[in-house]
Amino acid sequence: MSLKEILDKHNFRFKKKYGQNFITDHGILNKIVNIAEITPDDVVVEIGPGAGTLTKTIARKAGMVIAIEIDKDLIPILNENLSGIENIKVIEGDALKLNLDQVVEDTTGTKKPYKIVANLPYYITSPLVMHFLESGFCIKRIVIMVQKEVAERFNAKPGTKDYGALTVSINFYTKTKIAFYVSKNVFTPRPEVDSAVVDLEIREEPPYQVHNIDILKKLVKAAFNQRRKTLINALKVLDMDKEKISKVLHKCNINPKRRGETLTLEEFVKVANGLSEID
Repeated sequence: MSLKEILDKHNFRFKKKYGQNFITDHGILNKIVNIAEITPDDVVVEIGPGAGTLTKTIARKAGMVIAIEIDKDLIPILNENLSGIENIKVIEGDALKLNLDQVVEDTTGTKKPYKIVANLPYYITSPLVMHFLESGFCIKRIVIMVQKEVAERFNAKPGTKDYGALTVSINFYTKTKIAFYVSKNVFTPRPEVDSAVVDLEIREEPPYQVHNIDILKKLVKAAFNQRRKTLINALKVLDMDKEKISKVLHKCNINPKRRGETLTLEEFVKVANGLSEID
């Protein structure tokens, strides 16, 4: 039975609020799985499996696939489409509210690192990825389909229009690269934008030692919230003495008149570490 026939059988209607665009090209599905380098030893968590086309492809290589779907109307479709495949477990739930480590342990009976492989709903890509990274989950690799523009933000260089707080955060936690681009024509229904598959390898240790992660987050947020302002003026919102901030910047060999969007990850960390020492 084709994907369309299964969806029609269940009178399924696509919901814009969940950003539902299902992949129908088996060549693309195989490329995603190959990029993730999935083996029989791997547990894979898939967010937003849709009708289960990617889920099936992952299951051919993985030891276990845990598919988390927020749309209750898709659960019977997934159960039918994935029927008889013993290494797949479908869970109805909101990935933003789940402890993925606990989900994996409850499903497999063991605590072990796992991979996330998914065609993420584009409306919630950034919050989901940052939730995965900042929660300290035992994730070793993330391979996801995202909107092309978001993928380019992940990989942007300082001083470019795509470079932002998301770029800095993603690269603090991961080694990131764009694996390949994907045409909008391989989805059902057809989205308005092209896509890209990104490969995020979780760093075992941050690239630079951070004294206070909260100060780093506040610094990055302040720098990009007012992109047109000079760094010294943008950092006023940190509620720290301006002269002390200026001294920290000079000590880091950073001109206070630079804009925050020109700082590298290493420079952000240096400034954050300096600010953490202010009395």
